[in-house]
Amino acid sequence: MNILEIIKSKIVNKDNLKTLLSLWKFKEKKIVFTNGCFDIIHRGHVEYLAEAASYGDILIIGLNTDDSVKRIKGGNRPLQDEYSRAIILASLFFVNNVILFNEDTPYDLIKLVQPDILIKGSDYKPEDIVGYDIVKAKGGEIITIDFVPGYSTTNIIKKITNK
Repeated sequence: MNILEIIKSKIVNKDNLKTLLSLWKFKEKKIVFTNGCFDIIHRGHVEYLAEAASYGDILIIGLNTDDSVKRIKGGNRPLQDEYSRAIILASLFFVNNVILFNEDTPYDLIKLVQPDILIKGSDYKPEDIVGYDIVKAKGGEIITIDFVPGYSTTNIIKKITNK
């Protein structure tokens, strides 16, 4: 398998993910889950995801589909299509899998994954994070990570459109 095929193989559907989850749970791997739109990957995303990966053995990213991003962020988003965003995320060596979800929240996906650790940015209170109840009920952890100041997709878009 060449490198591009390896990257593409990290983008999974629910059936693939179920198989992988069974294997990892059998091997007692600690599974970390986070999610987002990840429209323009920047330093803040990379640092956030690298820190998230450090909390466990397996990092799974739930990625909003294009339709989901449009509903959440508005008609001008996403700037990059879902496959482009997925392949960029999957190319990060510390990301094990990327799975797309079309709902406005990843609640059903979190129910499927049953992560040991659920991670979001520190702009959320842990108890307000979607999936908090699922992870707490199984004895897992909810962790928030501070963002890198000055790095956001919105700031990048403003910078580009103002020049």
